[in-house]
This record gives sequence, structure tokens and C-alpha cells, in this order.
Amino acid sequence: MTVLEETTGEPTDARGRVAELHDIRAQAVAGPSEKATAAQHAKGKLTARERIELLLDPGTFQEVEQLRRHRASGFGLEAKKPYTDGVVTGWGTVEGRTVFVYAHDFRIFGGALGEAHATKIHKIMDMAIAAGAPLVSLNDGAGARIQEGVSALAGYGGIFQRNTKASGVIPQISVMLGPCAGGAAYSPALTDFVFMVRETSQMFITGPDVVKAVTGEEITQNGLGGADVHAETSGVCHFAYDDEETCIAEVRYLLSLLPQNNRENPPRTECSDPADRRSDALLDLVPADGNRPYDMTKVIEEIVDDGEYLEVHERWARNIICALARLDGEAVGIIANQPQVLAGVLDIEASEKAARFVQMCDAFNIPIVTLLDVPGFLPGVDQEHGGIIRHGAKLLYAYCNATVPRISLILRKAYGGAYIVMDSQSIGADLTYAWPTNEIAVMGAEGAANVIFRRQIAEAGDPEAMRQKMVKEYKAELMHPYYAAERGLVDDVIDPAETREVLVKSLAMLHSKHADLPSRKHGNPPQ
Repeated sequence: MTVLEETTGEPTDARGRVAELHDIRAQAVAGPSEKATAAQHAKGKLTARERIELLLDPGTFQEVEQLRRHRASGFGLEAKKPYTDGVVTGWGTVEGRTVFVYAHDFRIFGGALGEAHATKIHKIMDMAIAAGAPLVSLNDGAGARIQEGVSALAGYGGIFQRNTKASGVIPQISVMLGPCAGGAAYSPALTDFVFMVRETSQMFITGPDVVKAVTGEEITQNGLGGADVHAETSGVCHFAYDDEETCIAEVRYLLSLLPQNNRENPPRTECSDPADRRSDALLDLVPADGNRPYDMTKVIEEIVDDGEYLEVHERWARNIICALARLDGEAVGIIANQPQVLAGVLDIEASEKAARFVQMCDAFNIPIVTLLDVPGFLPGVDQEHGGIIRHGAKLLYAYCNATVPRISLILRKAYGGAYIVMDSQSIGADLTYAWPTNEIAVMGAEGAANVIFRRQIAEAGDPEAMRQKMVKEYKAELMHPYYAAERGLVDDVIDPAETREVLVKSLAMLHSKHADLPSRKHGNPPQ
């Protein structure tokens, strides 16, 4: 030890400084204490670094600003300045592709956001945008750090501004692994996908105590903003899982289906499922009788590679299916009516769900395949007063605005405005196919006959027999399977068993599609 070291206690040579650096890094990685880590585990939650290890490929995490500490004073903050300031930020790879990440460390200030904490997040978001790589946030924080006042609120503003700047440029995924209250909930709402874990994660603007004080309603945190509530009722959450390990594994799978940014196509994978595989099971899966329900997910499984797909918003607006899958190794977005739920009609929630999914696919160069079996929009006072017109228009706008390859396939019913909205040829679908069981019309034959032949039916000696005769006549004239094809509104009527082969060949042809929208600052979509 040198004289200076004996006097100050600080190392003066390079080796001593490096040893000091390793000690400081060890402190930062270890976190505040073993007690704090044990408390986190006792809640059934992992630490921020354990979560990052699950998300990223082993040994690839590069941390940014590990040694950052806050500069705030007052309320005891000046005596407590832990490294990282409660958020771990950096980048690594997922299946070899760069991904940026930030993870709140609940052990430090409850993961609450202060000025230094926010600045770290701002920096990693800016880096993700500049590098053109996805951003994943692992959220487990108690909101704004009250002791830092308005500086903390300004930090949230900077995050929201960057979320908006990155929207449609890089994939943004929010993983909710703890509480998220107040203004903090708006960052996940601005991102492309929200994952939640049951029992341990909650999202709400005002908590149960405030709700009780203002409205008198008593409710638990999970009852107000838990994973199941947001997955089934509000639609805020796209995916909900029972544990963090499964949740984060699914985030990795989702990333494998997305491009790095809006200038790239999604990654292609090798496919062992033959592109020309026949699916004779489809001939039996879908009943010819338009009034009989069936499970559209079984149809999707028959068509896509190895029967694998990732359904988005699986438990919300279940009358429509939005899923990511692969066809001959290429990522595609699938939108399909679900006849098992509300007969597959379009309503307010289904329209919103599908519209957002179309926009996401279009932003990230994912071709869209639409499977139609839709009897129309859901009638009712609640739907009309709830704004079904403007909500349905969202889906119409999204399809009309999409420039990615678009293929629609009519399995059975396609009636009225819902037929037009669900990517008909008239609104810009590149290719439109139909099965021989298709019925494309303004409305069902029964309803049409009642309108057109009302007088004849009323004046007939046997009104019911006359009605049945008119229904049959209307079907023969205007609803036979080849009516739309004869008028060029359907490109081809295909054998259902050949659906996979037809879609694969069509998507291959459209792979290099290029379409420009009119020059404008942005559109003004229906709200």
C-alpha cells in the first residue's frame, strides 16, 4: 500500500481502481440487500435482472448506466442513493437479433420513477429508435417518486413522447410484472402489445382506495385492474399468463414473428410443412348450413404451418380472431370471424380489436389474410348508442389504409356492410377467394325475400309456402356460389382442401408488392 492509500483509503494504481470498479459493479448487480430480494421472491416475483436473463439470449446483456444515481435531496433521499436508481437498462439479443430492454427494480424505491430513473429510460428508448430494434419494458413500479415531485411527472412525459415517436417504427412490448398505477399506465397503453401475469400484476388509473372514496364501490386490486380483467373485459391486455417464466417465453416467441423495425420484413424460418399440403379435413370442419356454428381456430390450424399460431387478444371480443402465424415460413397476420361466438358478427369491440391488429400488421410489413364468415354487424340499441358506426369505421379505415399484401377468403356468409368492411375487393384486397359454400349478399335470403316479396307473401293463400318459394328463388338468382365470381368480385372459387397451397402461392407472388399512399402529414381515422 502506498503512502497516499494509507492516508485516504483510496487505491492509486490501475489494479486497485479496477478492483474498486468490480466491487461497485457487484453492489449494483446484487441490489439493496438479500432481505429485499427475498421479499420480492416471497411475492412470487423475480428480480429485474432475473427477468432480463429469461428474456435475452444467455450472456448477451449489455447494461447501460449501471452506476447512475439520483441527485435529489429532501425527505431522506440524500442519504439513500443506490446504483441503477431502480431501473436496469441495456440491450442484448433474442434468437440472435438485437432487443433493447428496461426493467424496473421493485427492490429500490419500489421501482418508482424519479428524474435519474426516467433519464435512463429515455436514453434506452432513444437508442432503440436509432438502432431500429424492438424495445421491451419489464414493468414493476409504484408510479412516480413522490419525493421528487413534478420532476418525476416530467419523466413520464418524456417516456410517452418517445412511445409515440417509436409507434409504427419499432415493435414496443410492455410486460406487466407488478403494479402500474396512475399516469404510468399510459406508457403500456401506447405500445403495440401488453403482457400481464395473473395475481401479481395490476393496471389502473385510480386505485381501489380512491375508487371507494369517490364512488363508494369496494373492489380488490385484481378485481379492478388484474390480468383477467384487462384480458377479458377492458381489452387493455393482449396476453395473460399464470407465471413470469411462461409470460417472458411468449414474449420471445412474439419477437420471432416481428421484424426489427418498419423498414424490414419479419424473419423467415425454414418450414418442413409442405406448401402444397392438402387439408381435406376442411371439407368437414365447416358445415354448408350457414346457421350451424363451428370453431374457426380449427380452420386456422389446418391452414398454417404445423398448426401453430399466436392469438392476440384471445379472450377479448372473441367473436373475431386476430392471430400471428406462418405460411411456408413467412409471418402472416390472420383476421377471422368466429362463428362460435355471437355467430361471428362484428360489434364495437370486435371492430376495435381487428382495426388495431390490421394497423400493427401494416406498420411492420406483415401480410394480412382475412377469413370471412360474417352475418353482419350486431344489431341493438346498445351498439348504436355506443357508436358502432364510428367503431366499425375504424376497421374499414385500417384496411383501406393498409399497403401490405392483403388476401381475403370467404368461407360461408358475407353479408352487407360487414362483407365490405372485412377486406372485400372493393376496398383494396389484392386477391379475393371463396369456397363453394360462399354466400355473398346484401343480407340473408330470408330477410331479403321478406323485403322484396313482401306484397306477394302477404297476398298468397299460403304465405309461408310463398315465402319459402321466394327465398329459394332469391338464393338461386343472387346468392349462388359463383355469382360474385361471375362479376369479378371474387378472383376464384377454390377447393377448400387446396386453401393452404393457394394462399402460399398468392403470398409469394405478392411478396414484392409496393404501394404508396397519398402525400400527407397523417390521416384522421375515426375515433
